[in-house]
Amino acid sequence: QVQLVESGGGLVEAGGSLTLSCTASRSIFSINAMGWYRQAPGKQRELVAIFTSAGRTNYADPVKGRFAIFRDNAENTVYLQMNSLKPEDTAAYYCYARVALVEDYWGQGTQVTVSS
Repeated sequence: QVQLVESGGGLVEAGGSLTLSCTASRSIFSINAMGWYRQAPGKQRELVAIFTSAGRTNYADPVKGRFAIFRDNAENTVYLQMNSLKPEDTAAYYCYARVALVEDYWGQGTQVTVSS
């Protein structure tokens, strides 16, 4: 099992920046994939950015060039740097991890609100 603790959400004006962090309760070397999803009201949860089990980094098209995912292995933490935020980025952001290729874990979610 793995517990994921997120932080860093908040209210920001359009064009601003926020950095989300997700700390895992175990070494992220033991985690196959780890990243971020988001869910806006009335919409399905969607991928934002992720380190895949194949060692790649994937981004959703709407955030390419604006968001960056990076990690601190020593701190078992994955970050999401969000720049040039838009009102349509408003959502609850969830940290995600896959372990043993079949076990999916989610953080509690952190709210990001971008005002126009």
